[in-house]
Amino acid sequence: MRMKLLVVGFLMAVVPVFGQAPAPAAMANMATSADVQKLIAKARAEAKPGEMKSYPIVSLAPYTVGLEYRVGPVAPMLHEKQAELVYVIEGSATLTVGGSLVGEKRTNATNLGGMAIQGGTDYALSKGDFFFIPEKTAHVWTPKGGPLVTMSFHLPRPVPAAQ
Repeated sequence: MRMKLLVVGFLMAVVPVFGQAPAPAAMANMATSADVQKLIAKARAEAKPGEMKSYPIVSLAPYTVGLEYRVGPVAPMLHEKQAELVYVIEGSATLTVGGSLVGEKRTNATNLGGMAIQGGTDYALSKGDFFFIPEKTAHVWTPKGGPLVTMSFHLPRPVPAAQ
């Protein structure tokens, strides 16, 4: 009986993937603390001042949870069709939210970037803090005293059902 269960389990795991490219490990629907620490180490090795490195942690379409690693201030942005829930894993920062983008430019089909934010509100965040950024809201992070590591969960606007 035990052997039957092993064979059935093996076939259930292997048969559906024949003919398909394997999914990247980071795009699974589960990640361990060790997986996240590996991503942080990778980001630490690759990131340069003034840049953000972003890596997927887990994904279940249409949702993706990503690791974001910032070394110093980076350009502000605004997500037109997604809200964003952020959790601070390591470090501390000032998060400026709201106001308007200065030097606004399109970065892709659903995001705008800029050179600065005019008129936003500052929030001091540190390890363990959560912050919810509504869609269509300008925001920028200014890390304090070292790199900032966050978990970012983008929440796409639901598509209305056809009537």
